[in-house]
Amino acid sequence: MNDTLKIDDIDKEIIKILQDNFPLTSRPYLEAAKKIGISEEEVLERIKRLKELGVVRRISANIRHRLVGIKANAMVAWKVPKEKVEEVGKMLASFSEVTHCYEREIVPNKWEFNVFTMIHGYSKDEVEEIVRKISEKVGIKDYIMLYSVKEYKKTYKKFEG
Repeated sequence: MNDTLKIDDIDKEIIKILQDNFPLTSRPYLEAAKKIGISEEEVLERIKRLKELGVVRRISANIRHRLVGIKANAMVAWKVPKEKVEEVGKMLASFSEVTHCYEREIVPNKWEFNVFTMIHGYSKDEVEEIVRKISEKVGIKDYIMLYSVKEYKKTYKKFEG
């Protein structure tokens, strides 16, 4: 089923308004409602429905990791046997320390790692301990840790509907 078919123009407007510069007021959803011309209650009902559909995962603050001291940011590339990718991918994704988890195609004889996770920490020692713990629990010992050295850009794709 294609969930985008369940999203109408009002849903799209709500997403566009709330995805950036969330109003810091006691009633932010009322402000969104006024801009769109609907009730605050309808905005809240629509957000709840969008969350149930999985279109909206959460509404939260977006922090700049390095400014709060989280400076050890590692992309961990795992070499997972093809027949275990689904199982291991779900296990990796279940760890609260993992912020991103993806499967990517291998490049034979060039790049054999096929599952990628992002882990953030205050120090390399902390991140390495987390990765050791995860490695033991998922049973994958073949991995490489690629630390960020400098951040040039970090953003997200905005919904433009």
